[in-house]
Amino acid sequence: MEFRYLGNSGLKISEIIYGNWLTHASQVENEIAHQCVTTALEQGITTFDTADTYANTQAEVVLGEALKGQRRESLEVFTKVYFPTGPKGPNDTGLSRKHIMESINGSLQRLQMDYVDLYQAHRYDVETPLEETMQAFADVVRAGKALYIGVSEWPADKIREAHGMARQLGIQLISNQPQYSMLWRVIEPEVVPTCEDLGVSQIVWSPMAEGVLTGKYLPGQEPPAGSRATDEKGGGKKMIAGWMRDEVLTAVQKLKPVADNVGCTMGQLAIAWVLKNPNVAGALVGASRPEQLVENVKASGLYLDDSTMAAVDAAVGHIVTDDPTKVAVPEGRLT
Repeated sequence: MEFRYLGNSGLKISEIIYGNWLTHASQVENEIAHQCVTTALEQGITTFDTADTYANTQAEVVLGEALKGQRRESLEVFTKVYFPTGPKGPNDTGLSRKHIMESINGSLQRLQMDYVDLYQAHRYDVETPLEETMQAFADVVRAGKALYIGVSEWPADKIREAHGMARQLGIQLISNQPQYSMLWRVIEPEVVPTCEDLGVSQIVWSPMAEGVLTGKYLPGQEPPAGSRATDEKGGGKKMIAGWMRDEVLTAVQKLKPVADNVGCTMGQLAIAWVLKNPNVAGALVGASRPEQLVENVKASGLYLDDSTMAAVDAAVGHIVTDDPTKVAVPEGRLT
């Protein structure tokens, strides 16, 4: 496992990060979830990402149980706040001081930890003054409940504004967590240059485009049984639907000879591709089976030369989405 610094900080994280967005307490049973976490640790993953909204708080519970007994100092544990939790009342969402303070306490209780390494604003909240949000985050850090602050799916201008406030408050905003893959490159025009200027890293989710870039979904054919595209319970089918077009699936199949030439799987190629970007500190991967992690971890340290990167663009460049206006636009709270 290779390790990278997160932003302009001294914190090192594993470049493959275990995330439990659509899996723990939803897509997979708890026993399998524990096996996946154990496998992640055995494979050298030390960084784990979750959020209070995943499975309406229960994903944090499962992760906390799975990590119980591990040396806390040897782990980097991330969680997030913003989306609705609990009974989803008027103050059960957003980035108000009330919601942040109550949410960090709830997350720590569920994770069975005294602190998280990174506390992230899951989206930008247009209904709360940014000054209120950043002051609350600063107080969370000063209370020792989080070591660093990050954001997720924020546009470039809001990242810059929040970063400036964080510096004034004496805390470190060191990361952004956006969607990024060979097919979805909307952060490249504006977010990445801004973050490079500020010393903020990307922690990217869906590097395999919900599994489409593994090549297992074939044009004109039904998705394999048990795959994310058939997952009604955990919401996987809904999330992957945008990629399940024959135009996309046909182009993705052209990546197989590229992966074969490198000597890796298509999934490993997809993960290594996002890690090629120097502003990316880590790639989030989930798993519904332990063996998936064993394969995905092999992308760590996998070198892709310029000819390989050009071959990727030749295969899928015509279906890439790189419009910077498609970075998650701040909206009103979801209740």
